[in-house]
Amino acid sequence: MENVAIFDSPGKGRGLKTTKEFWAGDVIFSEPSISAVVFDSLAERICHSCFRTQDKLQRCGQCKFAHYCDRTCQRAGWAEHKLECSSIKAFGKVPNENIRLVARILWRLDKDGDVVSDMQLTTIDELEDHIADMQEDELKDFKVDIHNFLDYWPRTSKQHTIDNISHLFGVVNCNGFTVSDQRGLQAVGVGLFPNLCLVNHDCWPNCTVILNHGNQSAVNTMFHSQRRIELRSLGKISEGEELTVSYVDYLNLSEDRRRLLKTQYFFDCTCEHCKNRTKDDLKMGGREVDGVKPSEEQVKEATDYCFEMMEKVEKSRLNGNYHEVVKYCKECVDKTESVLADTHIYLLRIWSTLSEVQAYLQYFTDAADYSRKMVDGYIKLYHPNNAALGMAAMRAGVTHWQGGEIEVGHAMICKAYAILMVTHGPTHPITKDLESMRMQTEMELKMFKENEYVYHSMREAALKNKPMAMMHEPKSVEEGIKNMFHRKK
Repeated sequence: MENVAIFDSPGKGRGLKTTKEFWAGDVIFSEPSISAVVFDSLAERICHSCFRTQDKLQRCGQCKFAHYCDRTCQRAGWAEHKLECSSIKAFGKVPNENIRLVARILWRLDKDGDVVSDMQLTTIDELEDHIADMQEDELKDFKVDIHNFLDYWPRTSKQHTIDNISHLFGVVNCNGFTVSDQRGLQAVGVGLFPNLCLVNHDCWPNCTVILNHGNQSAVNTMFHSQRRIELRSLGKISEGEELTVSYVDYLNLSEDRRRLLKTQYFFDCTCEHCKNRTKDDLKMGGREVDGVKPSEEQVKEATDYCFEMMEKVEKSRLNGNYHEVVKYCKECVDKTESVLADTHIYLLRIWSTLSEVQAYLQYFTDAADYSRKMVDGYIKLYHPNNAALGMAAMRAGVTHWQGGEIEVGHAMICKAYAILMVTHGPTHPITKDLESMRMQTEMELKMFKENEYVYHSMREAALKNKPMAMMHEPKSVEEGIKNMFHRKK
């Protein structure tokens, strides 16, 4: 941790600043979690040791709750699960993810002390819990969790004061970091990373955080050391400059971001992008054609219509009626696309949903068209090295390739690869996947330029022999608008 130092950030309290210069893609620091747990809703589908998504998992024979890939993962996770296992059996049921995480952290602190590694810059006691800032309804749920925790915590373990337990629940509540699966595509759990808690927020940050599960092929008995976050630089950062990350998605309007930050993280954002409402006009703007813009009334009417349709879309998606999702989305596009700007965030969400659902239904030409529009809009809104932009470009590239549009597909995949090299680094599974895609599409593009007819003939033959696999089921229209830190709702 020689690259960073704690300092008093004006108006923000403690923060981290650099002690040297960094450039785009540099890893400023890497940090293992003190502990992490799988979400309640995914407990039977995610390995509790390596956090991989697996079709068939082996269940712990004692508590019947924890699931593992195999005996190797079970042995690797036993150090953390041992006390949890006996506690679940004695309690008679499985407590929620926040209680399980607090218990695991306390067992870890009881065993290793307040500072569990040489890299840790702060103790858990020094982190903010914001209990005094909680609303009445939040406090009610908070107290229920503490009550259940006291029933769950074994009498044979070290006993702690209510104040200490409450503080840890408060820390987890506002600082628990969302943990992804091995490929970084799905949020599957929550963990605590003390140094990361010191990095303050900015809506246009100079850093991003990525989870690196480490070398999964090696047997690692220190389970928690596999879950490491990396704080990576998005561009040049001068020596002495404060390090910042964004706790919320920039695609939200400045007013919505400030509201989210106030209610979920208990501070008023004073960043330049919020103060100046930067790009809000683009996010809610009308489409200009030949110098003519629609009226404010027309834009408002189209915006309200989009919002109503998104509610219908979400209901149909939850019911698994994807053809109805397409119908609602296309109705929305037909009515609003000529009025709303290509950077309007509601229209972008409709395009995103359409591209994902059409790809799932294997209508790749339509999916490619909507994904390209989505990426074009994102480029005008996001930081050029934003991970969400990189992921969108990757999706667009794959969709164009699936639709046989090799030139655009290769260009999009190259763009995505350049961004993810900065945000994820060369060893991340997604970046490795993209590198393979980039090499394959480059080879196919060369073949296409030499002889289009031969290329399409070979492609058709290959597809007949090996039909394309179905895409993953489409997620919620809000699935991509995630906060960095996990908050139990």
